[in-house]
Amino acid sequence: MSERYGRDVLAGPSSPAGPVSTPTPAERGLVVEEVGTGWVGAVVRTEKSGGMHVVVLEDRRGRTRTFPLGPGFWVDGRPVELVAPAGRPAPTPPTRTASGSVAVHGARARVARGSRIWVEGKHDAELVEKVWGDDLRLEGVVVEMLDGVDDLAAAVRDFAPGDGRRLGVLVDHLVPGSKESRIADDALRAAPRGTVMVLGHPYVDVWQAVRPERIGLEAWPRVERGTEWKRGILAHLGWPAADQADVARAWQRILGTVRDYRDLEPSLLGRVEELIDFVTA
Repeated sequence: MSERYGRDVLAGPSSPAGPVSTPTPAERGLVVEEVGTGWVGAVVRTEKSGGMHVVVLEDRRGRTRTFPLGPGFWVDGRPVELVAPAGRPAPTPPTRTASGSVAVHGARARVARGSRIWVEGKHDAELVEKVWGDDLRLEGVVVEMLDGVDDLAAAVRDFAPGDGRRLGVLVDHLVPGSKESRIADDALRAAPRGTVMVLGHPYVDVWQAVRPERIGLEAWPRVERGTEWKRGILAHLGWPAADQADVARAWQRILGTVRDYRDLEPSLLGRVEELIDFVTA
């Protein structure tokens, strides 16, 4: 990431005589192209995120994506270095978190509880962090990533839930009669009653919990049996799907369209909220 965004790709060391990026305020409505990805969009806002200053761009379909401020952009065919607009009053802190909860400003993250929330994989964890991260830090809840749930019952026994040490688990494709539903039942039997909650959404993959219109679809397409679901989706979208790196880039593209809880399906929202309530009770 530091190599990709850390220097001007249009005027790097190998091209000392190349065009020079002009510092340009990232004013709202300014249309720019990010060179590394080809993303074209209008500036929606600038903000501080993860310790760095970023710009949010919205394309003609209403999709948004976030990039670090700095060099690596084009405006009207000229290289520019986007900088934060000057002379503006400090932005008013948001009154709500991305999950819709009341924002608490100036509060320190709570010391981690003994309780945990487990999710199936990296994409689930990143989505939960993006929408509920502020709430979870305030409550001292740690989200941990599983590598699938096939051995969930054994993992629950190793965790040893009990008083002050509850466990909430979010499972993909948790529908009646599925393999996942049987795994969930086994996990509940592996711990004292009332110390474990296993909930899930009906989707094959957490990607489907993102509203399809965020990536320009009316509905998530059906994938034929025998085809890996994510690769099938990428083929339908016309996105690269040659290897796992393409899948990872596609997920970041999808995740980048999620602004807050309103961009997720209610069937995921309710389950995550229930798990948070359970482990913080």
